[in-house]
Amino acid sequence: MSTLSLQEKVAIFSRIGEEILEVPELEALLAENRPLRVYDGFEPSGRIHIAQGLLKAINVNRMIKCGCTCVFYVADWFALLNNKCEGDLNKIKRLGQYFIEVWKASGMDMSGVEFVWASDFISSRPQYWGRVMDIARSNTLTRVQRCSTIMGRSESDEQPVAQIMYPCMQCSDVFELGIDICQLGIDQRKVNMLAREYATKIKVKKPVIVSHHMLLGLIGGKMSKSIQGSAIFMDDSTVDINAKIMQADCPDIEDQNPVLEYYKYIVFGAAEVKLGGFNKVVVDEIEYTEYSQLLEAYLAKKVSVQSLKVYLVQIIDQLINPVRKSFQSTEELKDLKQFVVDMRVTR
Repeated sequence: MSTLSLQEKVAIFSRIGEEILEVPELEALLAENRPLRVYDGFEPSGRIHIAQGLLKAINVNRMIKCGCTCVFYVADWFALLNNKCEGDLNKIKRLGQYFIEVWKASGMDMSGVEFVWASDFISSRPQYWGRVMDIARSNTLTRVQRCSTIMGRSESDEQPVAQIMYPCMQCSDVFELGIDICQLGIDQRKVNMLAREYATKIKVKKPVIVSHHMLLGLIGGKMSKSIQGSAIFMDDSTVDINAKIMQADCPDIEDQNPVLEYYKYIVFGAAEVKLGGFNKVVVDEIEYTEYSQLLEAYLAKKVSVQSLKVYLVQIIDQLINPVRKSFQSTEELKDLKQFVVDMRVTR
């Protein structure tokens, strides 16, 4: 059980969530001082970038400190519905295992993590499809189609029936898994709202939504696996990391600056939870205990773009290095990494 005060727990969740629906509901949950079940589902898909790797490890460690159990839903059947890996479930499962191995090596606190494979979970619950049907009956086709962005698709995309099922299934998972808090990216907001609406209809407690920020890409826009130079991957080399960060956008406008975002969400977050033993931020021999201090120094031209980028390269490389080492530690992990590098993942 967590020894943190209610105020400390709320402050931690406020750092995690760009949006919280609703804060009073979260406070009431945390005040119960019991192990809360926090949901985070992911589709195994391609390589894993640092927002999925390091940032997730940071946020999970924060929530475990609050006494939460983090339920990682390995959405292999959902990846199949979304036609990932050209519909090859065996490849999807190998990708899922790759993600898990990355998190284990990254410093994520596995003592409070529970991995649930969608294919196993759904197969073991006869009532699951009844729940999906009830959610489908409770919503219009238009309402469900508005959730299609959770799959990385626009509402106007031509969709097979399987992908119309996807939001109803994801909504069902929240209730079948006994979730208290949905902790996903802001891009998953629509389907999480669907879950809250359904909870109201069936008269049960609504899940709290804690939506985390979506990191900018290094060369503009949201971070993307498919745009060259946009993201740093958890298996990138030191040379790769240096090349990507040194060519990254770094304007004086905070909300358009991916380098500052990496500091705010990853570097200072990693120092907070002491990820991989990293515990302080020192740029040009000056220690910064808060992101706001570094931001002020940068905007006042007391820290140069060059210094900011050089230190960022060092820290990101330091945080990723344990993952690189892990995938060289056994033949099995070497083969798993090579499988991911070689495989072509469809949209």
